[in-house]
Amino acid sequence: MEISLIQIDNPEHLNLILGHSHFIKTVEDIHEALVNSVPDIQFGVAFCEASEKRLVRYSGTNDELIDLARQNAMSIGAGHSFIIFLQGAFPINVLQAIKRVPEVCRIYCATANSVELVIAQTDQGRGILGVIDGENPLGFEGEEDVSERKSFLRKIGYKL
Repeated sequence: MEISLIQIDNPEHLNLILGHSHFIKTVEDIHEALVNSVPDIQFGVAFCEASEKRLVRYSGTNDELIDLARQNAMSIGAGHSFIIFLQGAFPINVLQAIKRVPEVCRIYCATANSVELVIAQTDQGRGILGVIDGENPLGFEGEEDVSERKSFLRKIGYKL
C-alpha cells in the first residue's frame, strides 16, 4: 500500500463538500437535494464510480463549477467519492439535505479552506484515509475576536 497526499484544486477558495457514497444515482440525488435546498444555487458535483464502467459522473447548474468538480474527482480517483463546489450558498445550507441522500455514507469535510486528502493506493484502487482541512490554530480567541465572530454571524443572518 502506498500513502500519498492530494491537494484539492480550489483557486477561488469556494465552499466545497467532499464525501463518500455507494451507488450510481448519487449524482442525480445530490443534484436534486441541492436545488431543492437553495433556489438558484450554483454548483458542480462529480462522483467517482467504483465498478462497471468506473466513470466520473457529474452534474450541476454552473459549467465552471462542474468542470472544477470533474477535474478534482479525477485527481482524487477514489472509488465512490464525490465532491461538490458551491456558489450562492454555504455548506450549512445544504449539508443536512446531502446527508439525507440515501446513498451518502460519509461527509469528509465541508469547507472553503485549503484541503489535502490522505490517500491510500492498493492493487485494487484508491481510498480516502483522511482530510487535512485548513491550518493549525495560532492561539485562543480574545474578547475582540468573540465580538467579531458574533457580529459576523448576525451580519450574514445565522444568528439573531
